[in-house]
Amino acid sequence: MATSGLAASPIKYCLHLPVQCPGLREKRVSASNLGRSRGQCTGCKQQYRPRRMPLVKCAMEASFGGSTDDSAAIFPRINVKDPYKRLGINREASEDEIQAARNFLIQRYAGHKPSVDAIEAAHDKIIMQKFYDRKNPKIDINKKVREIKQSRAVQAVTSRFRTPATKFIVKTSIAFIVLGALTVLFPTEEGPTLQVAISLITAIYFIHDRLKSKLRAFLYGTGAFIFSWLLGTFLMVSVVPPILKGPSSLEVTTSLITYVLLWVSSTYLI
Repeated sequence: MATSGLAASPIKYCLHLPVQCPGLREKRVSASNLGRSRGQCTGCKQQYRPRRMPLVKCAMEASFGGSTDDSAAIFPRINVKDPYKRLGINREASEDEIQAARNFLIQRYAGHKPSVDAIEAAHDKIIMQKFYDRKNPKIDINKKVREIKQSRAVQAVTSRFRTPATKFIVKTSIAFIVLGALTVLFPTEEGPTLQVAISLITAIYFIHDRLKSKLRAFLYGTGAFIFSWLLGTFLMVSVVPPILKGPSSLEVTTSLITYVLLWVSSTYLI
């Protein structure tokens, strides 16, 4: 019977024979012999009948151990491989809780050496693992990502973007893909000046189509174009090795990076 996470042993009965004459000693009778436990006093020939007296024993124990009255009882989780499950504790348990579980189980199953050895082994393994984790702390990638997403700076940036309708995304994607194809297929010695100018006008047009504001469309489009071109130039000069060959490969690659950032701005920026 479980009560508030603890285990309670069932009610047991102890049968005693009442002392009714000097010749009759009190006799303990088991439940199996209850039907046959009638007799006669040898001193006074008086008939006696056993009287059942309830002996209530409710031992409330911690959930990591069972209840038993046998000092040589076998630990029921002796073959459980997980040391935490073997001791009956969770992985977030403190060192005090681990030690308390170990002491309780050692005291309960002290009469059975294999049980004691299994409990000690689980305790030692958990303590060594705790020590190793303190010496070599693990980086929780998911936790770090959540912290970054919840930071004010990231939330301020992500709040400026919103996903539009699928039809609008397809329309902007086709426009900038065509500009990129024209830039790669028809390079000039002066660079893709015309295509870059068209990309700026395209970005302003799409931003105005979403926000319905000429001023915001002009400011957002111009700012996104300047930022995209500077970032693309920095990446191509300092970070990314040349991808395309030709006299104007730097300008062409920078233009492609600019198209990608302009597409993001004209499609998602609000």
